[in-house]
Amino acid sequence: MASTNGGSFWLRLGRVTGVTAMAVLLASCGLVGGTEQGPAAPPDTGAATQAQAQPKETTPAARPPEVDEGWPRWGLTHTGVSANNVTREFEQVVAGELARTPMMQNQHIMGFGALNPEPYPGQYYWEDLDSRMNLMRQSRATPVITLCCAPDWMKGGPEGPTEDSAWGEHLEDAPYPQHFDDFAKLSAAVAARYKDVKYFMVWNEFKGFWKDHSKPADYKGYTEMYNKVYEAVKQVRPDAQVGGPYIGFDSNAKGDSELRGDWGVVNQNVLDAFDYWYENKKGADFVVVDGASVTDAHELLPDEFGALRKFSDVTTWLREKTDGLPVWWSEWYFEPEDGSTDWEEPKRLAVQAASMIEFAVSGAATALYWNPQAKEGACQGCLWDPRSGAETQTGQLVSNFVKWFPAGVALDAVTSSEPSVRVLAQPQQLLLVNTTGGDVTTTVDGKEHTLKAYEIKWSAR
Repeated sequence: MASTNGGSFWLRLGRVTGVTAMAVLLASCGLVGGTEQGPAAPPDTGAATQAQAQPKETTPAARPPEVDEGWPRWGLTHTGVSANNVTREFEQVVAGELARTPMMQNQHIMGFGALNPEPYPGQYYWEDLDSRMNLMRQSRATPVITLCCAPDWMKGGPEGPTEDSAWGEHLEDAPYPQHFDDFAKLSAAVAARYKDVKYFMVWNEFKGFWKDHSKPADYKGYTEMYNKVYEAVKQVRPDAQVGGPYIGFDSNAKGDSELRGDWGVVNQNVLDAFDYWYENKKGADFVVVDGASVTDAHELLPDEFGALRKFSDVTTWLREKTDGLPVWWSEWYFEPEDGSTDWEEPKRLAVQAASMIEFAVSGAATALYWNPQAKEGACQGCLWDPRSGAETQTGQLVSNFVKWFPAGVALDAVTSSEPSVRVLAQPQQLLLVNTTGGDVTTTVDGKEHTLKAYEIKWSAR
């Protein structure tokens, strides 16, 4: 998951290089305000893609979800490299592109593009967070902050800035229990500084609390820390929305848990950890999880498109388990990370589009795309071109979902005469995704559509 998407600690951190002194000053003084903008005016059509592969089957027609229409839905997480790590001019180009379709944007407080925010107890270093927050403000984002990870001195390391050294590889260690109060205090300081941030996720994938996934997680330790953070943030920011437990819903081909499907079986250790947190939390405004359609053994069951059903099944299970608390997917993955696939870009985009359909039909409140951005060269899956800053096909796909399928949009239960074409519809727009490697003709809404291999087609209704 997140821990495997950036190589070394220093690469994941991504030292800031592209923020001018004036930009930092404006952000730190609060002179650049954040905003929660609604979707921009949508275009008439979206992008279509094509490639070659084997045909797959589709899922049933969309089921209208019950999602608070005021809740944001789609967005991205900034990782080790983002637009503010190149040049000021490049940052402005990307910010302008993102501002055309404002969406949620998430940033961690340490790692994933930000250096140690509290190198010495009570002494804060805000430059990196200010830089990312300034980028969010320029791009009219709904900002989100992930309260992870912890400074070295909270987990047995030395005081001072985290260096590119052996200690830097301890990014994913959890703070020691005697420092839970210190981490809660840091979290409160973050919430107090960035008052335009409404949403806070606590920690990331049980890092340091679940070192061996074949054994139970330290869910008691995580919950103790979560409760301290929750109370500390609420004390300084009663308006803040806080969620957890941000645990990965790992799955295997076989197992003995209640949450299962053709895609596999969720690890019982995950469900035990989630249940303990839910029953013992001080409070939560939303539920945060992440996961992959791929099993821990890098399998796609029964195939790459059928495996996506996991996302809707888990969302449905969570909504029922929590009496309808909003369900956030902080990260989601739909392709094996071991390099075992050789998908061309059209197929990768088709699988991604189909996965986002699963979130929409199951009523997920929010899904944040983990943006694997690079500074240069080829960057499959990036939201903007590392050279020009222009929106990529992946970026356009996410933007189209932001425009056409925000939370609360009325979904129409449409069907496709060809089951290999997945569909999602609202009163003004229809999305069709060809899940096969060949041309397909289907009838939807009484209208005939011909799609090329793995084509994604947006059509006005």
